[in-house]
Amino acid sequence: MVRYADDSVYCFEYEEDAKEFYLQMIKRLKTFNLEVAEEKTKIISIKKDRDDDSDDEGGLGVSSFDFLGFTHYEGRSKSGVRRIMRKTSKKKYKASLIRCKEWIKTNRHMATKDFMKKLKIKVLGHCRYYGITDNNPAVSNFIDEVKRLIYKWLNRRSQCKSFSWDKFNLFLKKYPLPRAKTYVRIFDPGAGYSYVM
Repeated sequence: MVRYADDSVYCFEYEEDAKEFYLQMIKRLKTFNLEVAEEKTKIISIKKDRDDDSDDEGGLGVSSFDFLGFTHYEGRSKSGVRRIMRKTSKKKYKASLIRCKEWIKTNRHMATKDFMKKLKIKVLGHCRYYGITDNNPAVSNFIDEVKRLIYKWLNRRSQCKSFSWDKFNLFLKKYPLPRAKTYVRIFDPGAGYSYVM
């Protein structure tokens, strides 16, 4: 079980356990005058060894779901094993870039050393939260987008263009941003079905 505020995900090895838990949870919540938001609640079937063209049993499967800022989807590991993988959700990725853009735009007139020090801390926070197994490409893309934003907005500090790309690359050697790194490693679950509600 993973729980955060009023959102939760429960994982089961067997489909019947997931369905029974769901029914019992609805009954239990009713005793406290609470109810499940049915439009946001579903049982998802994930089977690692099924053929690519086969249908999910009972129509329970979906291609992905978002939870805690990550899109969870079925994929294959480097060794070819089918498993749940995670990447930054599009909504959170876009929101993070917009916040970064606004901060860069607003603070671009700070002293360069202070500007890059504070920005590095912000980017590092993003990297540490989203730096989990399978998500390096999304984190790396985010860092590249931040670099483009820095280039764009630092070049607008005055009427003269401050950087060419060559000069900007030298600037980044002096004030480097963090690199994409896996901070949290999530290992493959056991074989067979995984049912996620």
